[in-house]
Parts: sequence; C-alpha cells; structure tokens
Amino acid sequence: MADTLTLDLLTWDVTPIHTTPREATQAIIDFVTISWDTGADLVVLPEFTWMMLDPLLPVSATPLQRLSSHFWQQEVPILQRALTRPGKAVVLGTCPFHDSATGLLHNRAPILRSGDLLHQDKLHLTPWENAFSPGTAVNLFTFRGFTIAVIICLDIEVPELSVLLRGRGVDLILCPSATETELGTERVDRCASARAVELGCHVGVSHLLGRSPSDLIDANVGRLALYHPSQAPFSRAPRW
Repeated sequence: MADTLTLDLLTWDVTPIHTTPREATQAIIDFVTISWDTGADLVVLPEFTWMMLDPLLPVSATPLQRLSSHFWQQEVPILQRALTRPGKAVVLGTCPFHDSATGLLHNRAPILRSGDLLHQDKLHLTPWENAFSPGTAVNLFTFRGFTIAVIICLDIEVPELSVLLRGRGVDLILCPSATETELGTERVDRCASARAVELGCHVGVSHLLGRSPSDLIDANVGRLALYHPSQAPFSRAPRW
C-alpha cells in the first residue's frame, strides 16, 4: 500500500469563455496536467463540468443526448490519450451519458486511472434532473493501494450510503457536486463530514462555479472541502 496519496480538488467555472468544444477540452487537459506536474496523484473536478460544452454545440431538440454523443464519442478519446500517465488518476466531473442499450440517460462521472476508463453514475437525482435515470451501484476502485468511491452530489446526503459502504474498506470518498446556493453547498458539506465520521474515511468535495445558459446548471456556487474521520491532527488550530 502506498504511504500517501496527494489529492487535488478543483473547482471549475462554467461561465462561457471557450469558442469550441476542443478548446474547452484542452483547458481541462492543461488544468489536470499542471496539477499532476506539481505533485498531485489524483485530481477531482465538479459535477456537470462538461455541461460547459452545451452552448458550444449545434441546437438540438434533445440537447442532453446531443451532448452525451459528442462528449463520449469525440472528447473522451482525446482526454484518454492526453491524460494517460502511470500512477496518476482524475475524476473528470460528470457529463450526461446516453445508454444506447437501455435508452436511459445517466449523470455519469468518467474516471481515468493510469489510462483505464472507469465510471460512476449518480444514484439519487434532484427534481430538476428529471431527464436522467438513477444509477444502480457504487463502483469502488483501487488506486495506489487505497479503496476509493465517487459519490455524486445528492448521493452524499443519503444516510443509506454508509450502510451500503460499511465493511467494504473504503479509504476515500470523492464527491463532485453542483449547487446553486450557499445553503446547498453547506448541506452537501455537512453530510460529507458525517460520512467521514461514520465510515472512518476521508471525503473530498469539489463544487461547480459560474453561470451557464444551460437550464440544468444556470447558477453555481460552492467551495472545496476535505473531511477526515478524526480532527486530531488539527487539535492545536483555532477552532473557528
């Protein structure tokens, strides 16, 4: 087992600044590469990071399916080629994923681990995610000797998650999130802290930022957060 794992939690601003999908993808590649080059082993981006592509694609009667098709067919191969590095991993936020076998749309997190493409679907959906269908399982993965779960936004607020993960040896939970109010951010963060205590693991949260013309993520606020099962290392710090 590795002695340490260096984690870099990143916010991402979806306010439109890019002119093409490829430019937006390259910005992510550059961001992750700089993080790896400066010492991070594992990088995490927020929920719905890839909705930034929505205003850059042609207008469609089914915009989420259009975005899914473009991202998973066009951008993911580029990301996989550029972000394959031994001993490095990245949780690339989330993007709509249209399952052609079932016809269902999922809010899916692509995960690159030393070049291997893994994923996690969101299990519990907010009322405005009515175009999506829930995932069915938590897909644990190992990296540098640690057992890791990706738990997306609202899922971290569900206490049954602790029952589901209890006894499975999870060391780290990563929570890509998107919230439109400070109260939403605080709710996700409070529950992330609770999961850390309940499961005796570390929990990192990455929130989306900025404003988008997409109805799904029109306004976004948040902050990064990291919770430990014990606060003993910080016992000498001012409590505030």
